Amino acid sequence: MSIVTRFAPSPTGFLHIGGGRTALFNWLYARHLGGKFLLRIEDTDRQRSTPEAVEAIMKGLKWLGLDWDGEVVFQFARAGRHAEVANQLLAQGRAYRCYATTEELEAMREAQRAAGQPVRYDGRWRDRDPSEAPANTPFVIRLKAPQTGETTVNDQVQGAVTVANAQLDDMVLLRADGTPTYMLSVVVDDHDMDITHVIRGDDHLTNTFRQVQLYRAMDWEVPTFAHIPLIHGPDGAKLSKRHGALGVEAYEAMGYLPEAMRNYLLRLGWGHGDEEVISTERAINLFDITAVGRAPSRFDFVKLANVNGHYMKEATPAHLLPAVTPLVTERLGRALTDAESALLLRALPGLQPRAKTLVELAEGALFYFKARPLVLDAKAAAMMEKYRDLVSQARTALETQSDWTAAALEATIRALAEQASAKLGDFAQPLRAALTGSTVSPPIFDVLEILGRDEACGRIADALAAPAAA
Repeated sequence: MSIVTRFAPSPTGFLHIGGGRTALFNWLYARHLGGKFLLRIEDTDRQRSTPEAVEAIMKGLKWLGLDWDGEVVFQFARAGRHAEVANQLLAQGRAYRCYATTEELEAMREAQRAAGQPVRYDGRWRDRDPSEAPANTPFVIRLKAPQTGETTVNDQVQGAVTVANAQLDDMVLLRADGTPTYMLSVVVDDHDMDITHVIRGDDHLTNTFRQVQLYRAMDWEVPTFAHIPLIHGPDGAKLSKRHGALGVEAYEAMGYLPEAMRNYLLRLGWGHGDEEVISTERAINLFDITAVGRAPSRFDFVKLANVNGHYMKEATPAHLLPAVTPLVTERLGRALTDAESALLLRALPGLQPRAKTLVELAEGALFYFKARPLVLDAKAAAMMEKYRDLVSQARTALETQSDWTAAALEATIRALAEQASAKLGDFAQPLRAALTGSTVSPPIFDVLEILGRDEACGRIADALAAPAAA
């Protein structure tokens, strides 16, 4: 059997982090078994569905690197097919017309509440002749669900879950205006798309019993279900915006790498021993939906940052350059020249160990591109003032330096320090202040090499020419 999974979001907003994990699990399961991963946009809520939300969902999936197979299916466009199935069930006697008015149904519910009974449709039109209804009375079509026995879902995550059929009423398939309900549309689409495995949040589990009944009414093969626990915040409460329930694009803007995000989402509920860092390739090889735990996962920004920091350190500069360049240019307010782009590429290895996000990486690189004279922060200015004479000596030595490599530059400054009976840091720290405007930077001799002789010596001269603090 060829495995087919699907991700079926409603386009009423961004692709939130829980949806991203659901999509990832479906994608991994399909890729692990050599199957297909399909995308369906459930846009039947015409008032809340927007083209902008559809675009945001697709953009979020693409950023996460979750490519889908075939064309995107839009559920609303298939409404005619959904209605066809409802009418087929009606013709077979497996569904029926219900003429109960809104007022009658509300009175029924009120009576049930007053009697302390579960609120559900009482089947009043289940066995009645439609001819008993007044002429031109609107009706809905309801599934004639089994009233005895049980419906069991053998869930790959939750295990065998059973509900008594007496607890389930006859659900509406077609509304009075002829539009299909969500429950009908989902089942018909999953069947027609040959979906073999439905992997979704466990908040859908109660829907599944009704959907299984509909599959059986149509004599269709029931797919395998896997309902994954929801993501909670660090405090154990339902995930909200204050915890990080943001759109996927927000994490992109915060500077997280998609490969790190995939790794982090993978570990929210699924694991392989104690491994925290699992590459996408390895995840595809290992992933099994039955290894997902039943307990809710907790979203943790600290752990996400640590995972991202690992991927930042391991990435090649060439991989990071396209992602970090827009962040640098945004902060500079201008584009980089070709020479500056080449400089940034050379600078990244020294910046990567200090950054946990692309935003931190971009901010750490800014000093390379700032216009002269640099503005020194308070600590840097104090450092420069304290060691001005040593910086002047360093400037003289550097201006005649022939070998402009980090190793040679370090050897020169070390020799100066020995001659002056000073520590290496007495030269290196004020040089860092003059060259970067800060007391924190990548290794200073690497910075010297990357800046080049002219720019480095010019920055040192600027710092020395600045008036001394009063």
